Amino acid sequence: MASMPRPPPPRPKTRGSYNCGRCGLPKKGHVCVAGGPTPSPSSSASGGGAVGGGEGAKLRRALSFDEATPSSPEKKARAGEEGEGEVVAVDEDEGGGPEPELELELGGRAVPREVMAEELRLRAAGVSLVGALLPRCPALSRLYLRMESDVDATMLACLAFSCPSLETLEISMSDNAFNRMTGEELSRFVSEKHSLSVLKIGGCSNLGFLNLNSSSLSILWLSDLCSLSKLVINCPNMSEISLCFTQQSNDCTDLVTLMDGLGRTCPNLKNMNISSAQLSNEAVFALEGANLRGLCMLSLILGSKITDAAVASIIRSCASLELLDLSGSSISDNGVGMICKAFPHTLSRLLLALCPNVTTCGIQFATAQLPLLQLMDCGMTLCASLQNEKQGPYFGEINGSIRFCPKLPTSKKQPINQKLIVKHGNLKKLSLWGCSAIDALYLNCPELNDLNLNSCTNLNPERLLLQCPNLKNVHASGCHDMLIGAIRNQVLNEFAAAESHLPCKRLADGSKRVRLPQFSQQEPSEDKKGIGLRQNQCTVHLD
Repeated sequence: MASMPRPPPPRPKTRGSYNCGRCGLPKKGHVCVAGGPTPSPSSSASGGGAVGGGEGAKLRRALSFDEATPSSPEKKARAGEEGEGEVVAVDEDEGGGPEPELELELGGRAVPREVMAEELRLRAAGVSLVGALLPRCPALSRLYLRMESDVDATMLACLAFSCPSLETLEISMSDNAFNRMTGEELSRFVSEKHSLSVLKIGGCSNLGFLNLNSSSLSILWLSDLCSLSKLVINCPNMSEISLCFTQQSNDCTDLVTLMDGLGRTCPNLKNMNISSAQLSNEAVFALEGANLRGLCMLSLILGSKITDAAVASIIRSCASLELLDLSGSSISDNGVGMICKAFPHTLSRLLLALCPNVTTCGIQFATAQLPLLQLMDCGMTLCASLQNEKQGPYFGEINGSIRFCPKLPTSKKQPINQKLIVKHGNLKKLSLWGCSAIDALYLNCPELNDLNLNSCTNLNPERLLLQCPNLKNVHASGCHDMLIGAIRNQVLNEFAAAESHLPCKRLADGSKRVRLPQFSQQEPSEDKKGIGLRQNQCTVHLD
């Protein structure tokens, strides 16, 4: 009897095809755009599943990061704004192989299913890819979003679902993006996120009203606010608040009620910033009734109706201010004198930009009576003509940048050819941007490292004296060439010709004196370290 043929040995299990079952292209790094049912292996092998380039063949890039995520899961992934990411879809093949994990390409590297990142900085063009990334980051506690498309409640829902441990959230808007969140949606999000402590959102012009209740929220920044019908912030642990309103003439927010309510519901406030053209003495008086004795930093910006009466109210309600910003107000030298008398031992930063009633006498009095002063901004205060014919007055910053803001009412114009003398032992930053009324400037500030002279168009180069050995940055955009040359001569050539005082002896024949070689490599003594070549070169910025 003939023996039966042996059955063939079983085929060993393989991982399956490395090509896509739909279009036949390699799976790694592949985004399949072929629709319809999965084709047979024969059709894939013959190339029938390949798809040519078209609109759907390339996935839109929506996220950007500033550095690639480390491949090692032990390292914390920090995402920023350099590389770009895109979602990669992977299909299961017909061979029964295991399904690879979905991947996300960040700066050319694949991110695993779970990313142990505590902080992410993303630039997004939509909510979809943000929603695809966030579930992979269960440990995420700090999220910074730069939105390049419109935002609505969908984003808040995505964050509430995907980030259970979120502590810090910052959303900023690009110029062509619009924030459509309403006050009801934002209030609900804050009340449900019990771990949220820092919230910063831009473009909040669509809120309408706001009713925030949170025991964890400690820092709140909202910008571009407009016509709030109601604002209730019941956050007992709130320590810092910044509310910036748009400069629209139709803004009808009741700032008096707002200021009165802050002190009652946020008793532990230490830093407050309110920017609004609706600021007035009455709003400051309401703040006095709120009894915020713990305030350390108070910034009331662009309130042209704020006068010296409001300064007196601030002094009565605040015991130990470290920063006071009344830029854009109508206070005078008398108000500056009251500030100096009230806070000589605490105030270190005083900002009086766009204050047309403050003169050189007030500025010199402040620098003489505030020994702890480290930063002072007097931009566009000593200005011969405050109003700009086309774009309105400048509103600048201490670091040299300048932007324009709507015109502010002025009570008088500064006389030209004024002389400003500042002598201070601790002052580190001084801003005189746009002070076109200054003709002469004498600075004796050994600790000064940043000086802003942008648009000081009438400053005479022959009447400029900078005795500031630690200057590192001088901003001189908009100054004439002779003044720029005088600045460079003083800040770059100072100490350049100083001689080194090393021991010398005369040669044996008495012909000349030479330095002793054994002392040539020694370090200078403590009392002579300031003598010699200047080590920190100063930079003159012209843009």
